[in-house]
Amino acid sequence: MLLRLRLIVILLAFISHERKAIASTYVAPVTKHTDAATPLYSIQMMTAWVNAHFLHKNFLIDIDAPFTWYDCIVDWNSLYVNNICPSCTGPVSCQEYPCTVVRTTYSYESPSCLPVTNSSTLPGWGDCTCPVSVVNPVNGTCGQALLNYDTFAFNGTDGRNPSTDFFGVYPNAACAPSSMFESFPANVSGVMAFSTSHYALPAYLFQPFRTTFALCLPRSLSAHGVMFFGSGPYYFQPNSDVDLRSLLSYTPLLKHPDSFGYFIGIKLIVVKGRSIDVSNSTTKLSTIEAYTILRTDIYKQLVHIFSVATMGIVRARPVAPFGLCLKNQFGKTHHSFQVPVIILRLENGKKWRISSRNSMKQVTKDVACLAFVDGGATSDHGIVIGTFQIEDNFLLFDLDNSSLGFSSSLFRNKTSCANFNFTSY
Repeated sequence: MLLRLRLIVILLAFISHERKAIASTYVAPVTKHTDAATPLYSIQMMTAWVNAHFLHKNFLIDIDAPFTWYDCIVDWNSLYVNNICPSCTGPVSCQEYPCTVVRTTYSYESPSCLPVTNSSTLPGWGDCTCPVSVVNPVNGTCGQALLNYDTFAFNGTDGRNPSTDFFGVYPNAACAPSSMFESFPANVSGVMAFSTSHYALPAYLFQPFRTTFALCLPRSLSAHGVMFFGSGPYYFQPNSDVDLRSLLSYTPLLKHPDSFGYFIGIKLIVVKGRSIDVSNSTTKLSTIEAYTILRTDIYKQLVHIFSVATMGIVRARPVAPFGLCLKNQFGKTHHSFQVPVIILRLENGKKWRISSRNSMKQVTKDVACLAFVDGGATSDHGIVIGTFQIEDNFLLFDLDNSSLGFSSSLFRNKTSCANFNFTSY
């Protein structure tokens, strides 16, 4: 009973500062980072309410993670030390239901993770805390974190600009030690889970926001991409009267028994009339993998048919991790390469088009490489679509209808993921 009362008091304290939510959609900025081992993307969330203002933290966007975790401190008296310790949150007791279900059903699975125990205690209420395993998505190392009761918030939007209204969510997250984030990009100190797990952020959003979120990863390092929560509308400059929903095609989101991630069905990969049958392979979406990973048999076929389709372009020495690189003798960017579009023909007949902007990675001034990598002969999934192929594509995750809306490259419509106007109205 005391634990329930403590949670209620924490929530009421936050709600007392929360403005009346009047927007139908909410928004948060997305940043691209290139100062880690691979390019990564973070979302900026409002966290603790201190001295009548929100603090902000950046979290890696992970659409596969079972729950959110970040650099924070659990404290039984967190309600009373917020101004002194802005990173403090209230712990979940090992005796509470969330502790049991996260450990048994919604946990990270890794052979490197050691079993957790209830031996950890904190001063104050005296109950045991709830250690859970977390896996670093950057380097794959396993660590332990303490499950907590947390609060996050983001701004409302009319689809064109953010407003000053904000919306709070109260998930179970976890506090990990600072050492777990040493491999992260600078100023990023957490992982925000957007998977299908019941302990990922979408599960804590109220209707109608919990059923739909949209993701637009920027190519630019100098301008923000965007995430939306809610069914829209969504407008980007300069075509501020064009709702991006009108540009989308839809395909079913599929479930996989061993993953909280998102999957789609691809039937064929087509390059200039030549096709590869991949209908017996699973296709996963990732916000952590930098480039699309193909099982070896699929990878070899793609390199072959793409090589045939680009026979008129001079070859360059391969640059790891890529297997096929082309040379532009005129020293221009890869956008001037006359390479064919790679078409992912989906099981429901829709086509996801991958143009040179999302298929060719510029590695030197005059060399660009086919930005797909060999995942090995026994990879878990035939295809894992990486972030290079997702950049400047607008993706709408409709969880209520289990469907994915996708735009293909927004450049076809003379805009990009960096073109949402973050000036408040």
